[in-house]
This record gives sequence, structure tokens and C-alpha cells, in this order.
Amino acid sequence: MPEIRCSRMNETLGGNTPKSEAISVSRVKAIFGGSVGNLVEWYDWYAYSAFAFYFSASFFPQQDTTAQLLNSAGIFALGFLIRPLGGWMFGRIADRMGRKQALTLSILLMSFGSLIIALSPGYATIGVWAPVLLLVARLVQGLSVGGEYGVSATYLTEMASRNHRGFYASFQYVTLIGGQLIALALQILLQKVLLTPEQIQEWGWRIPFVFGAFLSVVALYLRKNLEETAVFEHQKRHSPSAKGTMRALLAHPRAIATVAGLTMGGTLAFYTYTTYMQKFLVNTGHLNKEQSTLISFCSLFLFACLQPVFGALSDRVGRRPILIGFGVLGTLFTYPLLHSLGEVQSPLEAFLLMMAALIIVSGYTSINAVVKAELFPAGIRALGVGLPYALTVALFGGTAEYIALWAKSIGHESYFYWYVNICVFASLLVYLFMKDTKVFSSLDDDFKEHHETPKP
Repeated sequence: MPEIRCSRMNETLGGNTPKSEAISVSRVKAIFGGSVGNLVEWYDWYAYSAFAFYFSASFFPQQDTTAQLLNSAGIFALGFLIRPLGGWMFGRIADRMGRKQALTLSILLMSFGSLIIALSPGYATIGVWAPVLLLVARLVQGLSVGGEYGVSATYLTEMASRNHRGFYASFQYVTLIGGQLIALALQILLQKVLLTPEQIQEWGWRIPFVFGAFLSVVALYLRKNLEETAVFEHQKRHSPSAKGTMRALLAHPRAIATVAGLTMGGTLAFYTYTTYMQKFLVNTGHLNKEQSTLISFCSLFLFACLQPVFGALSDRVGRRPILIGFGVLGTLFTYPLLHSLGEVQSPLEAFLLMMAALIIVSGYTSINAVVKAELFPAGIRALGVGLPYALTVALFGGTAEYIALWAKSIGHESYFYWYVNICVFASLLVYLFMKDTKVFSSLDDDFKEHHETPKP
């Protein structure tokens, strides 16, 4: 039995033996289980954005379309503001009680939030309590997804073999985007096949939230049967007092600042071209809802396919060159791309511009999880990834849609284009001066510590 445990430890922590590079059944099962749960979490989160066009009129007084979207975007942003609390809470749970335990609890919270939205009466029935219930649901979901990112990034990275961490960790964004694809696919099905626009507007928008609650049951089963990471088990046995505390986290100020800096431009660009773009193409580009939904679905599908490609590339050339590529191209082309998307003449043109933007953003999305996980030691990894990331996303990603709609409402939409451009440039400065975490990885320190620690 000791030999089996040691072999598994060597494999999971990133040993250099041939066995460690094999695609083991246990590793694939763990990556699949963690990824599917992540997919369901992000489906529930994005269903709100995908169906905001339809349910905003149910929860807010009848006004013009931009005002209703501004109200729903405000609640969307508030859901992000509570994400740091989720990052702190679930990060502590993951570092003290286990990655598996935190992942299971987060999926329960997300399903509860979806059920609240699905069952809430509209403004016409209960008045101001309708948006209050919507806010409560988003705050619950914000807690859940705030913890999900850091814990799943930690779990997937710790389960990966040493020379394939970028590839395996990229599946976090494959499933993150996959959640949005499922939401869009369901929207297309409702629009084209099952319901009329009037029926979706009246009651059909509730279907995706009921469906999300059902998917959560499936994900809960998968996560309850996940294998705990060997890195956590080792940390639990040998350093039980150094886990998940703010004091321990604050001892790594450079890593915290790096997480915030590399996230700022990437998360803003990501939310601009994904969650907000569907509305942008209708509200500014003057495409219809069906065209916008189809363009978003097709471009996001290809975007998801790109993540493992960029992740695998980072395993060969390093993380830093990929991030710098995103920063340089994003700085040069963000404003021209957004300006062109606002004046598209056809759905095909919009699709091609979207793909150009998403190829650039893949330089961030594909590897940001593994980079952050490689910055922190095992005892504070989930907290270190989750909390500073959640704070940065709350400030920049969660407010992207609201700031964009506000700029449009005052007649200066181009202000938002420059805002995204400047934030990407700021992140580029971080990429230029940071170390390449593929070479300087705390996960490698975990491996050394394991072999230097006397066995009990």
C-alpha cells in the first residue's frame, strides 16, 4: 500500500517518471468530474445573461429596453461584488477541509440560486419584491461561483501531470465556455423550435433555470465521487496549521498582486466578448436577437476548442509568451474590433470579428488558471487563487456590461472601448515583468517537499 500511495503522489505532484506522463484512468476521471461540475456551475451563472433580454421586463417596471437591461446588468454586477466573499469562504474550505468538499458545497449553492429565479413571481405580481428576489438569487450564485473558480483551478492543476498542466488546466475554460454554450443552445432551441417570442417573454425564460437546477443534481453526484488531490492529502498530514489563513496568504504579496494584474485586462476582455457581446450586437450592431444568439454560439464553440490548443502550447513554450501575445494584440486591436463590431453590416462580418477577438483573448483564458495556481503553495493555493481573482473580476469583469451600457446611455459608447483597451495594456505590463510560472512553479516545490519530508 505505501508503494501505491507514493506512486500516485509522484504522478499527481508532477514527477518526471514515464508513468507520471501517462494519461491514467484516475486522472482522466478526476479531470472529467471536476470539469463537468464546473460546466454546470457556469451554465447556471450565464443563463442569467443569456436570457436577460426576455426576463428583464418581468422583474422591472416597463421602461425602454436599455433601461431594463441596465437594471438587470446592475444586479449581474452585484452578483460579482459578492464573489470575493465566496472566494474567501470556499478557498478556506478547500485549503482546510479539501478541494472535493468545497466543490461539492459550491454546486449546492448554485442550484439553490437557480431555483429562486425559476420560481420567483414577476413585478406585476409582487412589485418591488420581484427584483429583490432576483438580487438574492444572484448573490447566492455569486457566492458559489466566487468559490468555484479558485477551487476548480486548484483541483485541475493539482491533478495534472507536470508537463501537461497547461493542457489539463485549460479545461476549466472549456467547461466555463461550455456552460455558456449550453445556455445559448437552449435559447436557440426555445427560439427556433419550441416556443414563440411571446411565450419565451411570458414564461419560457424560466425553463433554463429549472434545467440548471436539474443539471446541478447530476454534477453533485459526480463531485461526491471525486478523488481528493494527493497534494492536499500530503499538506493535511504534514502542515495542518498552515492552511487557508489570511495571515498565510498575506505573506505572498507579490503573488497576490500578480493575480490581480494579470486578471484585470483578461477578465474585462473576456466578459466583453462573451456575456455582453450578445446584447451589444442587438443594442448597438442592430442585429436581431436570433442572429446575435447564433453568432455567439458558433464563435464560443470555436473559442472553447481553442483552449486546449493554447494550453498545450504553453506547456512547450511557457506561460509568459502566451500572456504577452494576448497583451500586445489586445492593446493593438481592442478598440478597432469593438468599433467595427458596433457597425457590422452582416452576421458573417460580426462572426469573423468575434473570432478574431476570441483568438486574441484565448492567450489569457486558456492558461490563467494554471498560472495562478502555480504562484501559491498548497496550503493557501485555493484561497490565493480565488480571493484576489474574485476581487479583480468583481471590479472589472462584473462591471463590464454595466459600464458599457452606461456609456451608451450617455451617448459616448466609445469610452467603453478605450476603457477595455487601457486595462488590457495595464495587464500587459504585468506580463512583461512577471516570472514564467512554468519554470518557477510552486507545484514543483510541493513535489520537492513531499520527497524531502520523512515518511511517518
